[in-house]
Amino acid sequence: MKLLTHNVLSSKCLKGVSVGYPLRLNATDIKVVDVDFNSEFVSRMIPKINYSALYEAAQSIGHHNGLPDAVADDYEHNDDFLKAVHHVLLEVDVVSGDLECPESGRKFPITRGIPNMLVNENEVNEINSSNGC
Repeated sequence: MKLLTHNVLSSKCLKGVSVGYPLRLNATDIKVVDVDFNSEFVSRMIPKINYSALYEAAQSIGHHNGLPDAVADDYEHNDDFLKAVHHVLLEVDVVSGDLECPESGRKFPITRGIPNMLVNENEVNEINSSNGC
């Protein structure tokens, strides 16, 4: 699972959970794979991600080296910053571990890089359009 994926996952559809974001990341196996650097892609992703959640996730798995704790000023032209974000977003791959809801403590397993976010019927909030579930 890429940290880009982690950045968009939540558990807000669980009963009793109002936000469910960001999920705590507990990795037991991590793989780093080379991905061609594309500064334009990374700079376009910065406004779309929750940077503090990304930093926290990278820190929790020990891959925050070189990544500042806040978005760099004029980041579009800062190759060092963009390369650090590229590495964390696209090259760090969580192979196994779990994601934990910050409100309920419910854990979702990550197996072979795939997070299993399925919940039991009795765990789901009432389905309606106002909560996005």
